[in-house]
Amino acid sequence: MTGLRDGRAVKAVVKRLDRLAHGNFGDSRSVGGGVWELKIRLGPGYRVYYGIEGPSMVLLISGGEKSDQSGDVRRARALWRHRRGGPK
Repeated sequence: MTGLRDGRAVKAVVKRLDRLAHGNFGDSRSVGGGVWELKIRLGPGYRVYYGIEGPSMVLLISGGEKSDQSGDVRRARALWRHRRGGPK
């Protein structure tokens, strides 16, 4: 979140991540390859990409905005494949 300059957006993302940590996945969907997209309905439509590892661990992969969604999804899938031991 170092690149996120909007204070309201930072608060919204932190709030959603806190809910995620407590098992409340809210508005999220699979984008394939074991990667999930968490939507934050604020500003340009922020997205956080994550994978689930084991019964209780959620690993944050990356994030972005709706306008960059397709590239962000490709990048998140590649990072997740690499994490899981597959090709980048």
